[in-house]
Amino acid sequence: MRIIIAEDSVLLRSGMARLLADEGVEILAECGDAAELLAAVERHSGAVDLCLIDIRMPPTYSEEGIEAAVRIRREHPGVAVLLLSQHVVSRYAADLLGGGSAKVGYLLKDRVADIDEFLVALRRVAGGGAAIDPEVVTQLLTRTRDSAVERLSPREAEVLGVMAEGLNNAGIAARLFVTERAVEKHIRSIFTKLDLGQAPHDHRRVLAVLRYLRDTGERTLSP
Repeated sequence: MRIIIAEDSVLLRSGMARLLADEGVEILAECGDAAELLAAVERHSGAVDLCLIDIRMPPTYSEEGIEAAVRIRREHPGVAVLLLSQHVVSRYAADLLGGGSAKVGYLLKDRVADIDEFLVALRRVAGGGAAIDPEVVTQLLTRTRDSAVERLSPREAEVLGVMAEGLNNAGIAARLFVTERAVEKHIRSIFTKLDLGQAPHDHRRVLAVLRYLRDTGERTLSP
């Protein structure tokens, strides 16, 4: 099996590459962002069996991974794609599975603890099958009923609540006694978990606050 790994964390990328190489998998390329991934697929066209892709990559850490995966499925239908994500992003999963379930996978990183099971999933997807985490399926089936805000961690919900008061990143950092860099990281995660992409006319901070007010308001009014 010949694969390309796309993961922005150098340590995680190198670790996966070494583990897989030890199991006989040929690593054709290691990429740190979506642009490198797409270039590598073109460079190894006809040779690559599967792309292992982190769903969040630079520069915005939001839609780059899934956009690259969808493009690869469209332009190189013979190449399988398996996405890894820290949590379920239902809209991304729907986009990925929209073209059918052949040669596609979506696994949560914290479920990939057993190298043998991971290899089974890789081979299944590369061979034309699918490997979809049960939690992804569950959230796809229930996403219309779930409160998006409930997917946030306690700290992310706290950041969003302060954002709803109109504070900028510096103000949020001062209020919560954290660094601005930490605030930026939490906000990126909030945008991802709330399925807020990068549509040209959308203001994601405003949309996130509106979602927060809607969901928290619904819970407050519930009996």
